[in-house]
Amino acid sequence: MTELEKELFQVDEKGFEPLALAVFRFQYENNPLYREYTEQLGIRVASVGALSEIPFLPVSFFKTHAVKTTDFTPEAVFESSGTTGMGGSRHAVRKLDLYKKSFTAGFGAFYGPVEDWCVIGLLPSYLERSNSSLILMVNDLIALSGHADSGFYLNEHEALYMLLRRLEEKGQKTLLIGVTFALLDFAEKYKMELRHTVVMETGGMKGRRKEITRQELHTFLMERLGVGAVHAEYGMTELLSQGYSSGGGLFSSPPWMKALVRKEDDPLETVKEGEGILNIIDLANLYSCAFLATEDIGFIHGDGRFEVSGRVDNSDMRGCSLLVV
Repeated sequence: MTELEKELFQVDEKGFEPLALAVFRFQYENNPLYREYTEQLGIRVASVGALSEIPFLPVSFFKTHAVKTTDFTPEAVFESSGTTGMGGSRHAVRKLDLYKKSFTAGFGAFYGPVEDWCVIGLLPSYLERSNSSLILMVNDLIALSGHADSGFYLNEHEALYMLLRRLEEKGQKTLLIGVTFALLDFAEKYKMELRHTVVMETGGMKGRRKEITRQELHTFLMERLGVGAVHAEYGMTELLSQGYSSGGGLFSSPPWMKALVRKEDDPLETVKEGEGILNIIDLANLYSCAFLATEDIGFIHGDGRFEVSGRVDNSDMRGCSLLVV
């Protein structure tokens, strides 16, 4: 284990910027794509001394290039579903152990030991895909929970309903993590009063159902499932860490992950709070790229928590013109 790996999951707020700058220099030296991108922007490494000065690689590069820091044969390649004309993102993972440490430590930080939970995955569309980072995460959380009733459900809504009733009667802490359209399908069929269950949506409506706002979605699920709030997970194929919301779509990050914002009219200007397009620092992306310019529009509050309000239109190729695809 390298020194950078050792520091990743021990970092605190005070140590975040120095560690991020060390990761930036490591990736500049060992990631040819990121180095060329940095140089095309006219950024001199020696002059970078703050988070706001670090260049952020557009996530669209994961659709067109191998984003790798150091030369390695990946232990896994996570893939997203493709968008029209572009294909999906591919994230080569040098060490699966880093991903597993990230999501287990991240979950524990927000929800406590996974062994206390029964974990139920309602993720039919993801189960149909291979190489999904979300499926690997939920599958491992199911295994780590050690609960006999933990597992995946496809369309067995009646069986899921009966199981949730039984777990509620026992007072068992339960996580029901599901893709949005599947949670809606279930909630339309069954009305419940879930007092010991966290309902967590992971997004996922496009092409499946009529689009609705997050507020409409959460209001409906709260009414039908009897929960006081709908939790949410913020993650993507290009990240090895997740943010979590305990209600209202307001996300918090684990200590090794941080959200910043950039302005659409000046994509190189990065600030710590306010409205704009989200830039994400995920130090667990040690062997790909830890500094990603996403296509999500959001707002960052003064305490570092962030909201996601939409996506930038026609953003697939933005930024890629700096390099030959």
